Amino acid sequence: MAAASGGLRLCWWRRPPPAAGLGCGARTFSGSGRAAAAAVRAEELAERLRARRREEEEEKKKRESSTNGVLFSPQIPTDPAQRRVRELAMLSKQLQQVHPNVLAKVLKQGTVYQNEEIVVINKPYGLPVHGGPGIKNCIADVLPILAKMLQNMKAEPLHLCHRLDKETTGVMVLARSKEAAERIRLLFKTRQVEKIYWAISLGDPDPAEGIVEIPIVEKEVQSHQSHYKMTLAPNYRLSPEDGKVVKIRKNRNAESAVTRYRLLASSSACSLLELQPITGVKHQIRVHLAYGLGCPILGDHKYSHWSKLAPQKLPEITLKRLKLEQSKARHLPLHLHAHRLSLPLGERLDLVCKPPLFFEKTLKKLRLDVPDD
Repeated sequence: MAAASGGLRLCWWRRPPPAAGLGCGARTFSGSGRAAAAAVRAEELAERLRARRREEEEEKKKRESSTNGVLFSPQIPTDPAQRRVRELAMLSKQLQQVHPNVLAKVLKQGTVYQNEEIVVINKPYGLPVHGGPGIKNCIADVLPILAKMLQNMKAEPLHLCHRLDKETTGVMVLARSKEAAERIRLLFKTRQVEKIYWAISLGDPDPAEGIVEIPIVEKEVQSHQSHYKMTLAPNYRLSPEDGKVVKIRKNRNAESAVTRYRLLASSSACSLLELQPITGVKHQIRVHLAYGLGCPILGDHKYSHWSKLAPQKLPEITLKRLKLEQSKARHLPLHLHAHRLSLPLGERLDLVCKPPLFFEKTLKKLRLDVPDD
């Protein structure tokens, strides 16, 4: 028995006796000669074993990079930007897998305001408000648990007053009673609630401040991978003959949509925008920015193209500042945050939520200065 380098133990058997007819020309090793030969062979086998392990590790890395890359690879990326993207995706995935009690606790920790009528939370990224196919956890399902955590075991379940998209973060109002929920829903419906969003967009809007007032309709996109998107349904077009503005027949399925916007900062081929949706059409801000102003939201891969589902194409300066490769851009999260909500409940309540950490780090990397509130 001889010990190989690296702590591996290798077993050796005696050499067979010399074959008949070899005579004195064939002899066995003895003493120090036999030990030296065994040590040489042990070292050769150990080196082969180390080489095989290296090959297996390289093959494992190739398999990981050829599947889902940075998001689901067990290897921790060395690049800070890719690491943050991975952490955010893993957090979103974990929120779908945790026990409802754990999710309710996460929402409780994100509580920014509460009184006898309402509870205001800072909605996390990647958490849907309502359930649906493939959704295990959502905010609506854990409202009874959250109510008990905030008040007492006999607390009435909390009630949704409005909704935010799965990828949108920020101010979300919950009511402690059905009566309060109905009253707040009516305030939203009659446009008495002032909503202020922040978004990081690609490009600068021209002009820097204004109102987009273009109806929105849902349409099926005919391509190699058919899908549905919200899009603009304008009431006017330019005449091809003389270039004059001509009124056209209104699409009866289109909904009126109005968004006020203002440029807060600009750098690295990106902008920080303040947005006030006057109406509440599905994906209104995303559509008005992408198709109305030509400034899609950073990480909005759905509305950065029309005819295809593909990752957002980022300018070189943006990729450089984010320390990100274009091939990894598909993992960028949507940078849309419900920053402030003004609610007229007796006295007007101004409810503010700070942007999530990934949003703040992107602002810093792109050198976009956040204005003082």
